[in-house]
Amino acid sequence: MSEIKRFTLIKPTVDTPFCIDFNWWAEQGQDPNVFLREYLCAEHQAAFEQNQTVKIDWVDPQTAEVQTVDGLQHVLIQHCAKQPNFITANTSLVDAVFRILLANGNIPISPVELSREIGKPADLILRTLSSGRVFMGIRPKHPSK
Repeated sequence: MSEIKRFTLIKPTVDTPFCIDFNWWAEQGQDPNVFLREYLCAEHQAAFEQNQTVKIDWVDPQTAEVQTVDGLQHVLIQHCAKQPNFITANTSLVDAVFRILLANGNIPISPVELSREIGKPADLILRTLSSGRVFMGIRPKHPSK
C-alpha cells in the first residue's frame, strides 16, 4: 500500500520559520552534496575533491544530543559559511536565504529575521519562499519537527 502524503493547509506568515529540508533533495532524485560542494571555500573544495562521503558525530550545542551528520555539510556550516564573502550584495534572494540557513546550522528562521540579515523586505522573502515552488529545499518548518 502506498504512503499518503499529508499536506498542511497552514499559510506561512512573515513570522513562520523556514529551514532547509534535505529530504527534499532526495525526493527530487538529487544529492545535496553535489550542489553544496560549490559553497565550499577553496581549502575545503580541495579536501572534498574526491567526492568522498564522510559521516561524523556532532553534538548539538542547544540539546547536547549527539547526531551523526554529513562531514561536508558540517564543514560547510562550521567553517565555509563563516567566511566574509559567503554572502555578497550580488547573491540572489533564494541563494542568500539558503546560505544564511547553512551559516546558522539550518536553525529555522523567519522572513522577518532573514530580512534583517539580507536587507530585503520580509514580505518579499515570504512571497518568494511560499510561492508554491520549493527552492533549494527551503520550506516552512513543520510544527511537529
